[in-house]
Amino acid sequence: MHTVTIRKIELKDNAAIAAVIRNVFIELNAPLVGTAYADPTLDKLFEVYEAPKSVYYVVEKDSEVIGGCGTGPLENGDVETCELQKMYFAPQARGLGIGAEMIAQCLDAAKDFGYSQCYLETLPNMDAAQKLYIKSGFVYLDSPLGCTGHNSCPVWMLKKL
Repeated sequence: MHTVTIRKIELKDNAAIAAVIRNVFIELNAPLVGTAYADPTLDKLFEVYEAPKSVYYVVEKDSEVIGGCGTGPLENGDVETCELQKMYFAPQARGLGIGAEMIAQCLDAAKDFGYSQCYLETLPNMDAAQKLYIKSGFVYLDSPLGCTGHNSCPVWMLKKL
């Protein structure tokens, strides 16, 4: 039996979750510039998500980090808007319902932090992720919110909390 656990990120998880995220970009042949791949904070997610009104969860299976997702303030955005951030899963984590559970946990945390809406950015070829976002109540936007620095992510979505 394989145990899957969702928990808050710990300092020891930094390298593992950064590797998962980078590997997804390579697997999907996605842009490396203007995305989370090149984010200067990617190797320090534990420290980043210690900030107020922020949380990051990792998925662990058999003591191995296989994915993660977080929420925090939208960079250069409205103070009532958070951003669903860095939701990526290794192949062995996909199709298990973990993504929906992670989004629900992040949105619950966002509500507890006092946010009234949640924004996200993604890539056009991330079809499965977009279907999951729609199923979770996100709708497409015509233009971006805030200024995340992820200029290679031209799909923008929003959910009222």
